[in-house]
Amino acid sequence: MEEGEKTPQPPSASDEESAVYSVWAMPPDHVRERLVKLMGQLRSEFGGPEFEPHVTVVGAIRLTKDDALHKLQSSCSGLKPYAARINTVSKGTFFYQCVYLLLDPTPEVVEPSAHCSSHFGYKNSTPYMPHLSLLYGDLTDEEKDRAVERVKFHDQDICNLSFEVSRLALYKTDTEDKTLKSWEKVADWNLLGGN
Repeated sequence: MEEGEKTPQPPSASDEESAVYSVWAMPPDHVRERLVKLMGQLRSEFGGPEFEPHVTVVGAIRLTKDDALHKLQSSCSGLKPYAARINTVSKGTFFYQCVYLLLDPTPEVVEPSAHCSSHFGYKNSTPYMPHLSLLYGDLTDEEKDRAVERVKFHDQDICNLSFEVSRLALYKTDTEDKTLKSWEKVADWNLLGGN
């Protein structure tokens, strides 16, 4: 039988193409604008791809789009907005944690990640470290130290910043694509709380 002679079958869920998705906590607009400016200043000095300011709630996991959307809806339906506070600027050891703002790991910040991760079936190999990346890149330790100092220079009060997280977003995040050109927002969810 030739390829074109097959009787068309409706696609099943297993036929739907899977992709890598992440769930991000999005800062409110006034904080986002401040962070975008700071991130732009760092990129102009150190390079690296452009990305939305966010705190990862559920790390990269491969799912179909429908499954990811369903899991986002079910995990967010019981969540209320929560407070997050930045406590320091730090540097990491790999591309996606090059230079970042570390958040206080309060139960208010950690529990939404645990809650959403369980809905998504996401298992992290290391304890959750809430952070907001400012710069992605493969920099030397000296360059990272300089970038940390530049953060403090460009925005002296960034480490005293508190904000409310009232929106989570589902992003398609192929971690193999270090240009981030394939990354895209798939859905937004406003946290209203209650059941």
